[in-house]
Amino acid sequence: MAVEPVLTIEDLRTYFYSRSKRAFIRSVDGVGLQVRRGETLGIVGESGSGKSVTALSVIGLIDAEPGVITGRVGFRVNGTEWSLLPSIGDHVSLAEEDGRIVEVVKDNRGWRRKVDRLMHGVRGREISMIFQNPRVSLNPFVTIGSQVAESVLLNTGIRNRREAAEKARYWLEQVRMDSPGLRFAQYPGDLSGGMCQRAMIAMALSSEPSLLIADEPTTGLDSTIQSKIVELLDDLKKAVGVTTVLISHDINVVARLSDSVAVMYGGTVLEYGPADRVLSPDFLPKHPYVEALLESIPSERHIKDGLLPRAIEGEVLDTVNAPRGCRFFDRCHRITNGIEEKCRDLEPDLAEISAGHQMRCWLHIG
Repeated sequence: MAVEPVLTIEDLRTYFYSRSKRAFIRSVDGVGLQVRRGETLGIVGESGSGKSVTALSVIGLIDAEPGVITGRVGFRVNGTEWSLLPSIGDHVSLAEEDGRIVEVVKDNRGWRRKVDRLMHGVRGREISMIFQNPRVSLNPFVTIGSQVAESVLLNTGIRNRREAAEKARYWLEQVRMDSPGLRFAQYPGDLSGGMCQRAMIAMALSSEPSLLIADEPTTGLDSTIQSKIVELLDDLKKAVGVTTVLISHDINVVARLSDSVAVMYGGTVLEYGPADRVLSPDFLPKHPYVEALLESIPSERHIKDGLLPRAIEGEVLDTVNAPRGCRFFDRCHRITNGIEEKCRDLEPDLAEISAGHQMRCWLHIG
């Protein structure tokens, strides 16, 4: 029997208006994904591909206008389902020209009130997030123990402060905090970056959430600490079994921790499927962008064959000027004469090329 999805995203679009360019930044442009219970979905891609904005849109943390304009986000736990984008159409009207959105009118104040009411019982309790920079996310004037205990009080059934403090110590031990009793009484400024990240992970897991979103959890840490955090996340995945969305530009981290992978570029998903297919250089077919990403990362294969990693030519797509055709068109080295016109003028659908494996490329979907 198929495991039910905890999170289902359909046609998610999050746009921001650039006053200087008098145009929309199409940060997320038609993304659809699923995460099944107990699994880890990895989202990879270069900076600016829309990974973090996708996650922030799902949990209602987009402040800039207009923000989310279309889509459906379904969240299902123990037979109960929430719509995390309720009645988005009641708050947004769109004007289109030649199939493209050219004008957005949105009641942002009304939408924000609605989302905040909905997320009050979901965000932090059923869905937790580990943010990119733990030093920024932690309050520098409150001890680590108090911050984790406060999360316990806010997001669990525990109301006694002594019990909450005991639970906080338990989670600091679970994330292998060095000398957890000592760190409990210290401030974020007294801790290393790796320790702050462990404190953030403890805080995120303290509510025993149904879904954990980890946004670049190893960014800004040195390589030794990165390795230890990845090992910790791997062990916690096996021990706790929490459903996870892992966002990273580090393909090696995603390959180690993920069951399935979505590769994003220019605000959309170019390839989506099992991690051992999408991120294996030996598994074909492969989207040209994914192939280029894998070729740009030093690996055992490079050492064995005496090859140097190859940089991806060109610049990351400016989604203000997203092309009508393939988002990767200007950087692709595999375009043939037979498909060049289609690649330039017509964006391919995300189509299934084998069971559970989807790709957005005219080379493979004809």
